[in-house]
Amino acid sequence: MNRSYEIMFIVRPDVDEAELDKIVETFSGHVTTGGGEVKQVEKMGRRRLAYTVKKFNDGIYILLIVEAPASLISEIERRLRVSEQVLKFITVRMDEENKRVAKIQKQRASRVKRSALPENAEAPAAVAAEPETANA
Repeated sequence: MNRSYEIMFIVRPDVDEAELDKIVETFSGHVTTGGGEVKQVEKMGRRRLAYTVKKFNDGIYILLIVEAPASLISEIERRLRVSEQVLKFITVRMDEENKRVAKIQKQRASRVKRSALPENAEAPAAVAAEPETANA
């Protein structure tokens, strides 16, 4: 069963553009040969790190959005861990997050907004309340 994952990893800042493309292609190739599918590759660019990692203060952020089985994701994580160019990485399973967001959107859509009600529906309630106060 394929699930949706976001894999973000930080590459050393001293890596040149050609080598960076090769790293991205390598990990994308591992996903496709393992039976997964790469949905999106986003190079987020060079950014400052929150703290020093392996004597580097900044790194190049890469985001891969993939659909793959869990066994393949564990293999990709293993390869990321042993790669010298990769400083840090994180993998997030997104299918549960997408379900949660869809549920919240469905609940919000089911609620009727007061501004969406026609003005005629509110007016009879106000008119009905006035005679009761006049009789008292």
